[in-house]
Amino acid sequence: MTTFIALATLLIVVAAALLARPLLRPPRAAPEMADRQAANVAILRDQLAELEHERSEGSLTDADFEQARKELQRRLLDEARPEAQPSRETAPSRKTALLVMLLLPLLGLGGYGLLGNPRALDPAARQPAPKVTAADIENMVARLATRLQANPDDPKGWVMLARSYKALGRYPEAAEAYGKGMAIVENDAELLADYAELLAITSSGFQGKPTELLDKALKLAPEDPQVLLLAGAAAGERGDFRKAVAYWEKVLPLMDPGSEEAEALGAALAQAREAVQKADKPATAPGPKISGEVSLHPSLAGKVGADDILFIFARAEGGKGMPLAAIRQPAGKLPLRFSLDDSMALSADDRLSAHKRVTIEARIARAGTAQISSGDLFGRQTGVKPGAQEIRLVIDQVVP
Repeated sequence: MTTFIALATLLIVVAAALLARPLLRPPRAAPEMADRQAANVAILRDQLAELEHERSEGSLTDADFEQARKELQRRLLDEARPEAQPSRETAPSRKTALLVMLLLPLLGLGGYGLLGNPRALDPAARQPAPKVTAADIENMVARLATRLQANPDDPKGWVMLARSYKALGRYPEAAEAYGKGMAIVENDAELLADYAELLAITSSGFQGKPTELLDKALKLAPEDPQVLLLAGAAAGERGDFRKAVAYWEKVLPLMDPGSEEAEALGAALAQAREAVQKADKPATAPGPKISGEVSLHPSLAGKVGADDILFIFARAEGGKGMPLAAIRQPAGKLPLRFSLDDSMALSADDRLSAHKRVTIEARIARAGTAQISSGDLFGRQTGVKPGAQEIRLVIDQVVP
């Protein structure tokens, strides 16, 4: 039962982890417009710092530097000037805000690339800005990647590249870029959490380095919502539901009540609490067990993939409902010894020991889920009595 809850909890919370960050409500009074202005000002300041760097390296003349600097200063003043708060009818939607947050690194990247040509900042030389396309964004990211390959000692650049790759959905490359920017990442809780999340996505879990990164992030910012959200997901994955509850209880009040993300986290939190309560109860007596070995018929050996999952379960004779007991293992472990008993029950109201005969089935799930799919491989044995030993179950059929 605990394994089943762990898997369900993890699936829910991973979705919440990916969606919740822009919807968390940090305890601050600044309006959304101020956040946008601050982000744009930060980008312009980064551009000014890059101008200083290019002049110091000799790739920018003093005259070009002064011309570009004055234009950037003008834009800084424009961004810092107070503006009227947008009305409720004209304020951007939360989805628009999410897109802006994802694209900010790319917008900064665009400015970053323009600084190689300071004349582009000359008001007399500028033309109306063309519409930025997906191809333009990909090209800007590619230019930054090329520059960093030639000059890899630039942790800020690697962090910018990592965020840009993540916004584009290129998660393995984003994780690799964060690894090269560790000089900055290791001292920033938000970046550590972002890096841990990417590693968890690309490695299918938080075990190992993602958990190490989250531990560092918790030490730096123990109340950061995103850090707590991911730390709870990591705890739930390893079965430490008590910690998951502690982390998520701090995050839930910061989410918008009634939002899909708040409801998803609330459901995950309820399941984690239930797991804690069950863990505090006396363990269920295992009762009579069914044991044996599952093997794969040689004719199907070439149909098993490296990521396929093996499910072994017992059902009531002739039944199609929830399994009475189940285990989950990588298909690569075949042939595999197995044992099923009441301690693996998925329902407290229907246990293996309550049935005179059951059906034992082993199935290799090509999609990696418990739901049966076309192309799955399976084997089945009926009329098995609880307490039976040395069952020989062969996977020799294919789901049409």
